[in-house]
Amino acid sequence: MHEPISEGGVALLRERASNGIRRALCHIERNFTDAIYLEDLAVLAGLSVCRFVTVFRRQVGLTPHRFICHRRIGYAKRLLRDGVPMALAASEAGFFDQSHFSRHFKNICGVTPGRYLREGDQAPKRRPEPAACLQSVA
Repeated sequence: MHEPISEGGVALLRERASNGIRRALCHIERNFTDAIYLEDLAVLAGLSVCRFVTVFRRQVGLTPHRFICHRRIGYAKRLLRDGVPMALAASEAGFFDQSHFSRHFKNICGVTPGRYLREGDQAPKRRPEPAACLQSVA
């Protein structure tokens, strides 16, 4: 299972990233619940869009889209644990709708949001990807 990236995980990644990627990570961290455009991140990094995706993936371990999804899921998990209704947690975390949220949640966490709520963090774990060592638990 992947663990969504927390604030601490982002801070660790920023320490290791180049200046351009660091600027993009800071922008993502400040705005991850809003729409974030690849073109804007590439400008912040001073790279073309294609080059930005390649460099970001090499330095962070995930593509920008995947990184943003992980960050949103981490935030949504915190909201769910705090008792926020699932549809509201999905919206607050920046997902278009509850099905969009559920699809990404299951892909990242290995279980549906409903099962996560019923079972807590005791859900079955999938093998971590290589980038998981850079991520901290939400």
